[in-house]
Amino acid sequence: MEKGYWWVSVSVVSRDGCIPYRYRQSIECTSDSDEKIVEVLMINSTSGPGLLFPKGGWENDETVEAAAVREAIEEAGVKGELKDLLGHYDFKSKTHQDEFCPEGLCKAAMFALFVREELESWPEQSIRQRSWLTIPEAVESCRHPWMRDALVHGFLNWHAEKSEEAFD
Repeated sequence: MEKGYWWVSVSVVSRDGCIPYRYRQSIECTSDSDEKIVEVLMINSTSGPGLLFPKGGWENDETVEAAAVREAIEEAGVKGELKDLLGHYDFKSKTHQDEFCPEGLCKAAMFALFVREELESWPEQSIRQRSWLTIPEAVESCRHPWMRDALVHGFLNWHAEKSEEAFD
């Protein structure tokens, strides 16, 4: 008798996002030093406490990079220069559980985005507030552990390696 095997196909929903960042002058800065503080932009969640980085799905006719830039504009109202891919992060989403993906498995490609412009109006301004935070404040405010991981192990490692380029 031949043994039968059942293969279960598990779908993973793809999401793309970014960690928007900027620099501000340190308050303790003297004329001899040029200490700059990195700040990241987070937005409120529409489904509970804690803050998020902009992210969302991508359209069939756009790249993951274009999707990350679009989400930053739509959700956070910022434009800038998309820098490097910080990594791919797995997470589960209750809103993406369906018959094809009962586990709600998602994978997010996260990028660094150097903010050059804050828009006065943007598509989700009626439901989103944006907050500029220092890295320690952002770590404490992250709603999801995977976003904290993207910030600490993705963004901070990238920033340490690319800090000269990150200022451009």
